[in-house]
Amino acid sequence: MLNLLGEYEATIDSKGRFLIPGGLKKQLPDGESRLVISRGIEKCLTLYPIKSWEPIVARIRLLNDFDPKVREFKRLFLGGATEVELDSAGRLLLPQQLKEYADLSKDIVLAADLDKINIWDASKYKQFFEDFSPEVFSNLAATVMANKSTNDIGN
Repeated sequence: MLNLLGEYEATIDSKGRFLIPGGLKKQLPDGESRLVISRGIEKCLTLYPIKSWEPIVARIRLLNDFDPKVREFKRLFLGGATEVELDSAGRLLLPQQLKEYADLSKDIVLAADLDKINIWDASKYKQFFEDFSPEVFSNLAATVMANKSTNDIGN
C-alpha cells in the first residue's frame, strides 16, 4: 500500500513535460516508471502509479453498464485516462487534452494523496488554501473524521 506524502512544485516545459521531483519519485514503488494520468474529480489531473490504478479499474469493471450513472461516471473518469512513462531524465509528458482540462500553466504543484498524485495549476492550488479559514477547515475535519470511529482508524 502506497503512502505518498508532500507537495512539490514543478515546471512544464515548452514540450509539455515536467520533471517528477526527487522527493516524490523516491516514494514511488521501486522501478515503477509506468503511471496512468487522468482527469481529476476537481479541475486537476490525477497521476496513479500502476499499482494504485489496477484495483480501481478492477472495481469499475464490476459496475453495471446498464445503469446510466455508471456509464456517465466511466466516461468522465476513464475518458482521457492515458498510460504514461517516465523518460530517462524522470520527466512525464502531459497529454494536451488533459493539460487543457486542468487549465495548467507553466507552474504546477504535485500534491501527494496517499495512493495517487494530484496535479494542479500552482495559482489555483494556492487559491484553494487561501479560501479556507482555520474554522472552515476545523469543521470539515470534524465532519469527515466523525464518519469513522477512532477505533477503526489504521485498520
